[in-house]
Amino acid sequence: MRIPLLYSVRSLLHRPATSASTALGIALVVLTFVGMLALAQGFQAAMIETGRPDNVFVIRAGSDAEMNSGLGRDGAAILKALPEVAPAVNGQPLASADVYVVVARPRTGTGSMAHVPVRGVDFTSFELRDFVRVVEGRPFRQGQPEVVVGRGLVGRIEGLELGERVRFGQQDFTVVGYFTAGGSAFESEVWGENEQLMSVLRGPFYQSLTFRLSDPAVFQGVKQKLKADPRLNLDVYRESDYFAGQSEQLARVLRFLAFFVTWIMALGAIFGAINTMDALVGYRAREIALLLTLGFRPRSVLATFLFEAVLLSLAGGVLGLVLALPINGITTSTTNWQSFAEIVFQFRITPAILLQGLAFAAVMGLLGGFLPARRASRQVIAQALRGE
Repeated sequence: MRIPLLYSVRSLLHRPATSASTALGIALVVLTFVGMLALAQGFQAAMIETGRPDNVFVIRAGSDAEMNSGLGRDGAAILKALPEVAPAVNGQPLASADVYVVVARPRTGTGSMAHVPVRGVDFTSFELRDFVRVVEGRPFRQGQPEVVVGRGLVGRIEGLELGERVRFGQQDFTVVGYFTAGGSAFESEVWGENEQLMSVLRGPFYQSLTFRLSDPAVFQGVKQKLKADPRLNLDVYRESDYFAGQSEQLARVLRFLAFFVTWIMALGAIFGAINTMDALVGYRAREIALLLTLGFRPRSVLATFLFEAVLLSLAGGVLGLVLALPINGITTSTTNWQSFAEIVFQFRITPAILLQGLAFAAVMGLLGGFLPARRASRQVIAQALRGE
């Protein structure tokens, strides 16, 4: 015979202060857990959205990051001349040979230094990465020392306001516009013309080349052809795969910390649940004995007290999720360990993270409620009725 679920709900409501304090402890653990996962999700999403699956990304073979690569002008010309490269609107190859460096710039307000990525691109890059849009000011002009700044850097890095002049190498560049890039890592970069930046930063080499395929289905064939070309020494990726790979190491560490830190905090919440449920069992000893006398089986008593513990934890979990929701969309930044560049991104709370938060709360309830529930189901009826 089963004990009605309403009996458990009433038992928790009968002791609101004790139940609320336990739920609050669990809520804080879930808030931390969801916050850490949202941080990892936001960083990884920003990196993944940086690339398109129908773009091919090429760097020198053996380079573990774009910044360490080097492609000569001859190699870039060979790649742009491939028949598989899609044409741009102006008839030129839809490709961009990029110069990529990281420069130290002071953060606004603090004076501490941030490593800001600077990318020199072909002008067709705005068509190649069509999610990049200049939203204030204008694009840089070809042949001019001008740059546009990703929206994520505005207000965070000194000297990048519209109309200001920023020095790279021995030359000043004028900031002529701000751009967005769909929340991707490009929004943490400064863009200018590759030929202008190449001459003052890293000499006559590009760091990467990206091109659009006329037919995305031929990617594997193009990759094999480029790998086999003795004139080239390249690693070839889908652009989206390359940038996703650049985020894996840090995202893995953040997720590990999410579980490690919150499990340490969860131990305190679990002991809180044990204390709460243990007190409930002691307070209701005669009530439990009466249930057993009426014919309810010990396993029904066990299930009832476990249900109460899980219900209490889920209530705390829901409260934790409500407290965590306002951090969704908050902008923050961190250093990408593989490029040492500052990446600006937003916390992202997804439905999957919310479900993980609730599941985490339920597990805390099960662990915290098991021992008290087991003690309740094993009570000696005669002793409990006598109040011993």
